[in-house]
Amino acid sequence: MKDTFALQLQKVAEADFPTQLGAFRIYGFEARSAGRSEEAVALKMGVLESGTPPLVRIHSQCLTGDVFHSLRCDCRAQLEIALAAIAQEGRGLLIYELQEGRGIGLLNKLRAYELQDQGADTVEANQQLGFESDLRSYDLPGAILQYFQLRAVRLMSNNPEKVDAVERAGIAVVERVPCIADAVDSREAYLRTKKEKMGHLLEGF
Repeated sequence: MKDTFALQLQKVAEADFPTQLGAFRIYGFEARSAGRSEEAVALKMGVLESGTPPLVRIHSQCLTGDVFHSLRCDCRAQLEIALAAIAQEGRGLLIYELQEGRGIGLLNKLRAYELQDQGADTVEANQQLGFESDLRSYDLPGAILQYFQLRAVRLMSNNPEKVDAVERAGIAVVERVPCIADAVDSREAYLRTKKEKMGHLLEGF
């Protein structure tokens, strides 16, 4: 079972953040409770507090995908789709959580890759390492959405657990916006496993 804990959220920094897609504002957040801590970054574009519910993407860190362009997963593609959609609308929020490898950490994720090379799928590899298929918690993103005083969002996600977590935080998900990467050969089996074993909403698989 995933751990949850009461959060004491603190904004530790914010700054202008120009990008190729436009001007964002970047925020750093830290949450502490009972000796535990968690960090996240948020990229905000435009005014969120008024108008129609903004686009929101909750994205988990993926060094191999986001930085090194791995095609084993769809993480970088989802990140690019979300940022482009926010930029096109001129407003929105992307929350970047430090939960590498669906919460098992970078080195364990690489161990899982090794097991996948031997025939395991992404769920089986985690289980063979002694982990659940997904250890992530979305309490911190919920607290960040509350910080920005959002009452309703359009959530860019294929993961029903993220929808549930946002609504548990008291924020209405008025629309779930699909965020689906192209099914290149190297990640087709990965996407199919996410749909069939993890319940992700991936049309076309």
